[in-house]
This record gives sequence, C-alpha cells and structure tokens, in this order.
Amino acid sequence: MSASHGSTPAAWTGVAIVLIGFVVGGLGLVFENMLVFWIGVACAPLGALVGYVMGKMGLGAEVPVDR
Repeated sequence: MSASHGSTPAAWTGVAIVLIGFVVGGLGLVFENMLVFWIGVACAPLGALVGYVMGKMGLGAEVPVDR
C-alpha cells in the first residue's frame, strides 16, 4: 500500500464530487424529481474524471518506478 493512502488533492476532490453526486441523486429520489436524480447520477463519472485528470496534472500520489 502506498505511503499516502490516497490522501492527495486529486483523491479528495474526486471523492467529494462523487459524494455530492450521490447526495443530490438521493435527494432527487426522495423528492421524486427525476431531473435532480439524473444530475446527481452524472456527477459520479464526472468526479472520477476530475480525480484522474488532477492525478495526471501531478496532484495525485507518485507511482513507484521499481516494483
């Protein structure tokens, strides 16, 4: 396991966006508003994409070269 354990700006941002998406989607279901639900669903892959891009920009954990 890596020394950072995922505590990087890229990981925190990606997880935060996905979490917000789940909350928004859940509220959309509770209030029976399908538009809000689908907006929440769209946030999950968006969060994964943002985390990946931020990782490639150097804000993620460094991968060791020699394994």
